[in-house]
Amino acid sequence: MSAFRIYLRVISSTLQPEEISAWLGTEPDESTSIGSRRRPESPPRLDATWIRHAKATRADARPEDLEPIVLAWGPEFARSLGRLVGSGNASASLEIVQQIRDINNRQEKGIFLGPDLMAWMGIAKASLDIDQYIYHECGEEPE
Repeated sequence: MSAFRIYLRVISSTLQPEEISAWLGTEPDESTSIGSRRRPESPPRLDATWIRHAKATRADARPEDLEPIVLAWGPEFARSLGRLVGSGNASASLEIVQQIRDINNRQEKGIFLGPDLMAWMGIAKASLDIDQYIYHECGEEPE
């Protein structure tokens, strides 16, 4: 399992996932609707989410391995996303989730994002959100 996951998340308090898909010209990998509930006793969601995953082809994929997948979504998709965000109807972020389970494993450390991906994010008007989880026993010394 890779120490990294990357996905694009679009959030809207006014548009449902189907409407976001119409703006973007493609379907999400997963979504939630405004008013839906996680569980019956949960309060209704105030926002819709539209998610597209950068699916790794290797079990040990790093962000630089996943970058070409995002770029392959294409410049027109980035422009459509930028128009949607620019309309004020949604926000978008590229999410990187990093899980460090072995502090001595160099593959699990560091995040590199190239200029092409940064430019794509600029066109898409997408922010960058990095969530890092370090599973390490206190008192354990790294090598």
